[in-house]
Amino acid sequence: MTSVHALILDDNPNNLGILAELLTLEGASVTTVQNPLKLGPALASVEHLDVIFLDLEMPGMDGYEVLEQLKANPQWEGVPVVAYTVHVSEINVARQLGFHSFLGKPLDADLFPEQLARILQGERVWEIP
Repeated sequence: MTSVHALILDDNPNNLGILAELLTLEGASVTTVQNPLKLGPALASVEHLDVIFLDLEMPGMDGYEVLEQLKANPQWEGVPVVAYTVHVSEINVARQLGFHSFLGKPLDADLFPEQLARILQGERVWEIP
């Protein structure tokens, strides 16, 4: 999985670090963004993405607004966008608004490799802890 590149957008440095570590353990390279308002410059330096993980609740711009921005850019068309949140009650809203998949926090490190593989194969994964 060395060619896989993931983007993580999460304002919580601990959550961001855990997900980045799990992705790295699976052989993925990772771009991390802590402030959703800095997403544009971060994306400008990325040539390709295989998967995007978005926290839903962030200051300044929530994950739903970020999803709209990503969908408006043809460069990211077809890239699975995963809602990655502690707010598991948002699962139906995330589905209705067009997220590819949903993973509730905290992630299960034992299940994550299989969840990631399924997402990268195009399967929609909707799981909460």
